[in-house]
Amino acid sequence: MMVIIKMDSHLLRTLQILLTEQSVSRAAIKLGLSQPAISNSLRRLRDLTGDPILVRSKTGMVPTERGLELLAHANDALAAIERITQPPGAFDPAQSTREFHLGAPDYLDAMFLPNIAEILRREAPHAKFIVHPINADYDYAGGLEDGGLDVVIGNWLEPPPQMHMARLFDDEVVCMVGSQNPVAHRELNLKQYLELPHLAPFPYVSERQSFIDGYLAAEGLRRNIQMTIPYFGQVAGMLLRTDLIFTTGRQFAQHYARYLPITVLPSPFAFPPMRFYLLWHRRCHGAPEVIWLRQCIVRVASMLQASLNSRANISTD
Repeated sequence: MMVIIKMDSHLLRTLQILLTEQSVSRAAIKLGLSQPAISNSLRRLRDLTGDPILVRSKTGMVPTERGLELLAHANDALAAIERITQPPGAFDPAQSTREFHLGAPDYLDAMFLPNIAEILRREAPHAKFIVHPINADYDYAGGLEDGGLDVVIGNWLEPPPQMHMARLFDDEVVCMVGSQNPVAHRELNLKQYLELPHLAPFPYVSERQSFIDGYLAAEGLRRNIQMTIPYFGQVAGMLLRTDLIFTTGRQFAQHYARYLPITVLPSPFAFPPMRFYLLWHRRCHGAPEVIWLRQCIVRVASMLQASLNSRANISTD
């Protein structure tokens, strides 16, 4: 019957020192153990490997051919154990070639993601940055869990409770229209707002998923959605050529109003701020490279929030 002897790290270390010192007495001194204890370990190792490991010669003890092979394996195994038991080293973004995966709605394409890309290109020029579009059909929770995504940015009525989360920024809800639209030159009341033809992003039309329609539904209200589109990047072009109105965050609306004949109007409905979150899975909670990525995103959010607050203060002066 085969006897299985457990090979633990202590026995591996004894094997390494015996083969390096080629002496039971010297190995005992180096390990701080008695010679009988080392001799007992050598017997166990011989039983386990089926090889003498060390044999006597005219000048002392020498390793067998199998012993030399075992020494290389012991060195590799002990080095692997040390790597496993040591805390992760510091992450150096300047040298990293890692591939980062971020999930985000294209709502953030215009202002948020370019700022993140700028930081990554400046601080981690050899790393890759892949943005995955998040919509109602994308299983972002599964992506975070299986490693397909490192982090996700988005806004939800209620953020997923099973994920780690950090608040990024709050954005005031406003309305966008083309400056040629008759409503661009007057203040809207709630009745007019609900009756006007609305443009909405297709993935978020469902009341269960849409921030805007979710809050309207909670008050028993419903807006008149006349057209839906799959991408936020299409919004400005649609507003410039139609009488549609689009409800969104101030950050998104003001970005386009700076460059195009787009008018930003206050919302006649008292929506709470659109709150954006950063989500990640416990799988990579302590990973230094993902911690660095999260810190970059938080830095960008802080800068954008300060910019929003500054603009809000200017508009109220």
